[in-house]
Amino acid sequence: MRKDTLTITDNRTNISYEIAVENDTINALDLRQIKVNKDDFGMMSFDPGYTNTASCNSEITFVDGEKGILMYRGYPIEQLAEHSSFLEVAYLLIYGDLPNRTMLENWEERVMHHTYIHENLAKLMQTFRYDAHPMGMLIGTIAAMSTLHPDAKDIHNNTSRQKQIWRLLGKLPTVAAFAYRRRIGRPYNYPDSSLGYTENLLYMMDYMNQSDYQVNPTLAKALDVLFILHADHEQNCSTSVMRNIGSSYADPCSAMSGAAAALYGPLHGGANEAVLRMLTEIGSLDEIPGYINQVKDGKFRLMGFGHRVYKNYDPRARIIKNVAEKVLEVTGGNPLLDVALELERIALEDDYFISRSLYPNVDFYSGIIYQAMGFPVDMFPVLFALGRAPGWLAQWLELIDDADQRIARPRQIYTGNVKRDYVPLEKRT
Repeated sequence: MRKDTLTITDNRTNISYEIAVENDTINALDLRQIKVNKDDFGMMSFDPGYTNTASCNSEITFVDGEKGILMYRGYPIEQLAEHSSFLEVAYLLIYGDLPNRTMLENWEERVMHHTYIHENLAKLMQTFRYDAHPMGMLIGTIAAMSTLHPDAKDIHNNTSRQKQIWRLLGKLPTVAAFAYRRRIGRPYNYPDSSLGYTENLLYMMDYMNQSDYQVNPTLAKALDVLFILHADHEQNCSTSVMRNIGSSYADPCSAMSGAAAALYGPLHGGANEAVLRMLTEIGSLDEIPGYINQVKDGKFRLMGFGHRVYKNYDPRARIIKNVAEKVLEVTGGNPLLDVALELERIALEDDYFISRSLYPNVDFYSGIIYQAMGFPVDMFPVLFALGRAPGWLAQWLELIDDADQRIARPRQIYTGNVKRDYVPLEKRT
């Protein structure tokens, strides 16, 4: 008997099956041979939420939740956050290696060259109500972008695919800034491609025709680091949506609008908003003990703690904590940071939280940073989407080029009625 196999005995039939094991994984289709009767469909696995199902092979992001490790293409996130820029990390995720200086300069020039959006798109954004959520505007505008660039549908053409990457990464900050300006009733600021990626975003959002205006470099760097930390995270909800839509060979704009819609949900992109609301509700250090007791009694959840993947300290949380301190040196103190630090201290020392692996995650400090920089709460998921965009594109490209991939089509277990005969309307009770 081979060692790299799994032997399964079906106690219903007393038949044994030998199934190949590769990378600690079995092929789900191998289960189909397990049947009671020859005309049975065959065995399936039941995995709501795909908690233990691998849908693809990927070379992009490695996560070890038990050890608190996150790497992009083999590079530890700590090193990238300290030494790289967001656009350099985007290049790494999409193309697989870090660029040399010439390649990076050309990459940055091409992305920034595509920051202007079609005027039809700008006018479309003006049709949203004044109080429309910026994330809703972002989703709708990304979807509409595909109608202005029909060549995006030529997904097997490398030249076309490359142009869509430049377009999406270049135009997304402009769409985000326009959504923000529309939300607050101010005219658009058009891009300045001489600025850096995050510096240009802050300029488009904040500039009010001041003669001495300058983007604070500390804030631009902080946003750059936050984008790096959000750039990819394995097969999460929105990334899986990007891949699922892409599996039908939809253009990347349409796929990304779906991914952004998944990110819009409060269980995904809205988590840092929930943290901020919790910290605001607690309000002061004196209120923390009482809140902690209510958490232990099951009355509240400690938002920003724990992660579906990480069973250790989220490596991104350590980096963000340092970023928060630098930002607040510029913007001024924030009492919510004091509350956050005390909550973290308690959680790292209390057996209740340690035994449940409730350590701070990436969302715990990011909301404080965004608030300190002046972003309204409804812009938080938009910023998350901007950071995640290169990861979505990298995953989309990997899917398109993967010969093993097919159109996504999960199975189900039917639990409804058996066959019934139709009853005419007049005879129904």
